[in-house]
Amino acid sequence: MNGSTKETQLQALNLVKRGKVRDIYDLGDALLMVASDRISAFDVIMPEAIPDKGKILNQISLFWFQITAPIVANHVISGDIHAFPEICRPYADQLAGRAMLVKKAQPLSIECVVRGYISGSGWKSYQQTQSICGIKLPAGLKESDQLPEPIFTPSTKEEIGVHDINIDFDEASRRIGRDLAERVRDLSLTVYRRGAQAALDKGIIIADTKFEFGLIGNDLILIDEVLTPDSSRFWPESEYRPGGPQPSFDKQYLRDYLESIQWNKKPPAPHLPEDVIAKTRAKYLEALRSITGSNYGI
Repeated sequence: MNGSTKETQLQALNLVKRGKVRDIYDLGDALLMVASDRISAFDVIMPEAIPDKGKILNQISLFWFQITAPIVANHVISGDIHAFPEICRPYADQLAGRAMLVKKAQPLSIECVVRGYISGSGWKSYQQTQSICGIKLPAGLKESDQLPEPIFTPSTKEEIGVHDINIDFDEASRRIGRDLAERVRDLSLTVYRRGAQAALDKGIIIADTKFEFGLIGNDLILIDEVLTPDSSRFWPESEYRPGGPQPSFDKQYLRDYLESIQWNKKPPAPHLPEDVIAKTRAKYLEALRSITGSNYGI
């Protein structure tokens, strides 16, 4: 197993943000987005990293950005380090496989969540109100059931360490304007359907996912990451059994471990055992191979 990259240190570049996973550098007319091996759960960053996770996420996102480009434009300029500006050259070893050069955009202030199956916070909400984000659902659904149609269930976008809050479409419209809310709802559902079908053809159910959009002037584009194990629930179709939680290729395994030790979901996060780190890495790697057909030398 290779060593992990928890933080990048690119001294000659202008670091503008360290997110839960990505380190963002401002190169003037573009951004350099570097996926670290940090992992978060319940909006808290874990003390240990997952080796190669950043490379895996980056390659999955690049794959989906290409697949979904006919539906909606995105922020990718290049994922090839040889096409990056000269100032990046000294850091080629750190950047290889885990970085993309992207356009600058103004991110929207909501998260665009699409659910095709009922799980997680959606399942909890359904048990209480038979609805998710104000959308009434049929009676009698079981945990992990496929929904009659995918639904758009936006959330707020909070700072690191603060849980995002599910909101209804009217609240999303108040935050970003109704026309824009309708556009991102329709695009989110279309991109999800395209990705979910492509993944299903390869034996993976994408139960739900989260998209981020940004504006360049009046142009709406897809940004950040797309249909990765960090932003989605991936279930193996061969093991799908509605009526409870599902085995997964995503960080649900890590969440389940943290639930089992009864962590209070507040910083500081507990240290992760070696076997949990190794199994989490294996699940991410399996998702990469299944979806893209390659392990990219990882």
